[in-house]
Amino acid sequence: MMLAGELPANLDFSRVTAEPPRDATHGDVATNAAMVVAKPANMPPNVLAENLARRLAKQADVASAEVAGPGFINLRLKESFWPKIIEATLALGDAYGHSDLGKNKKTNVEYVSANPTGPLHVGHCRGAVFGDALAALLEATGHDVTREYYINDAGMQVDTIARSAYLRYLEALGRDIGEIPAGLYPGDYLKPVGQALADEHGDKLEKVSEETWLPLARTKVMAMMMELIRNDLASLKIHQEVFFSEKSLHDSGEVRDTVADLRAAGHVYEGRLPPPKGEVPEDWEDREQTLFRATEFGDDMDRPLLKSDGSYTYFASDVAYSRNKIKRGFKELIYVLGADHGGYVKRLEALAAAIAGRGQIHVVVRLCQLVKLFRNGEPVRMSKRSGEFVTLREVVDEVGPDVLRFMMLYRKNEAPLDFDFAKVTEHSKDNPVFYVQYAHARVCSVLRNAASQERASVTPDFSLLSDVAERILVRRIAGYPRMLEGAALAHEPHRISFYLYELASDFHSLWNKGKESPQLRFIVDNDVLITDTRLAFLKAIRYVLANGLRILGVTPVEEM
Repeated sequence: MMLAGELPANLDFSRVTAEPPRDATHGDVATNAAMVVAKPANMPPNVLAENLARRLAKQADVASAEVAGPGFINLRLKESFWPKIIEATLALGDAYGHSDLGKNKKTNVEYVSANPTGPLHVGHCRGAVFGDALAALLEATGHDVTREYYINDAGMQVDTIARSAYLRYLEALGRDIGEIPAGLYPGDYLKPVGQALADEHGDKLEKVSEETWLPLARTKVMAMMMELIRNDLASLKIHQEVFFSEKSLHDSGEVRDTVADLRAAGHVYEGRLPPPKGEVPEDWEDREQTLFRATEFGDDMDRPLLKSDGSYTYFASDVAYSRNKIKRGFKELIYVLGADHGGYVKRLEALAAAIAGRGQIHVVVRLCQLVKLFRNGEPVRMSKRSGEFVTLREVVDEVGPDVLRFMMLYRKNEAPLDFDFAKVTEHSKDNPVFYVQYAHARVCSVLRNAASQERASVTPDFSLLSDVAERILVRRIAGYPRMLEGAALAHEPHRISFYLYELASDFHSLWNKGKESPQLRFIVDNDVLITDTRLAFLKAIRYVLANGLRILGVTPVEEM
């Protein structure tokens, strides 16, 4: 809060926090405002805190404001404040907690972007769910979000899978192809591609040169692999708006033009790179190369743009793709990548700075750690190259998209995740997705029962929610908007799943107290006022549970 005439103008309040204290006996809200602002305001923290506390104590909803420690301020809110939380929740309904924090910032979230060389496996699942939930979270907090998938449909791996599909084409014609040669993709998922080529071309491709059949096989296998990937994502309730082709950057000349523009701006030069640290690869050669001055923009090394044969490097495609996004008007570029892509952080930041100018584009890279699959405690092994791997679709079919999505978000993206098929489907408090869904289903059950009874109704009085379990729930609901904004600012959708588990736990505790104390039940015979008050309270709880689940991409079930 600004102290008119006492604080200088244009102070930075971005580090000021106001949140429930860890120790509930200290009050309802604690703020570090005085400690953060004291130095730039040239005031002692305790003096500033006393001034702030006096003014805060005069606010309509504040019962008391006390200074603690070196300058923290603890606030206690009046009892008349808490009913307003439930009223606001009911008034806003599904929009409760949503905000304009993002100020409609045009934000691109790129996630999955797996090479189209086969079906998605469970390793892709975590980044897919994380990126999708992050996009929904940013939308809920006022960002203009585009969900995007970058198709790596240029380069050697595309020719490799095209040759693999051609073998399956020969197999579809009845030819004996023997064992799949090393270096090609052996998976059975390419058999439908081979059959499609046979249906379309008969034996004609067998009679022409590779130069003729390779482009045809490449086009067919890319189309069918992307259809397979889209269907896999749809099974997980993921639908991206943009599927952007790397090949289109080359075909349109955008890679060439981007490199030329960077050269004209002085960001490209001819030079040599030192050998890689550690053991030098056998194919490494010391030669003059066309390099991007990435180190001038914070990267660890300058990056090659051309290969020894004169073709563009994969990084050159990245350069053009970054410029394409910036030209489309995005001010925030978010990349969701696998844990092995840590080296991309600085180079993507460097690209945005070189193309748009320093500080013009906000680049965020979020890395997702590996998922380890277990079945009753025993590890499930997978290997994509061998063709023996657990596909994303197999996991979705076994446990369902809701379970899979919630569990992928019940751990911070940077932490390894163990996924046990048995544990994620058990009906117990130890299974968080069941626990949260059960809370929503219980709420819906009570509301259904109440709706089926004919009785008079009255205006709820939320000041009657006086039991400690009810008060805990009200305060939990009050924290939902702040939690959403904090999760959006940190790009951490897992905070929502943690919050929902805590909300569900609070609700189940109240439910269990009602079993022991009839006066705490949601429907109380011969007391219309307390019954209607608690039913309205349940509706507020349902809104928050459903709201959070939908951001995670999980369906709020009404019966279990």
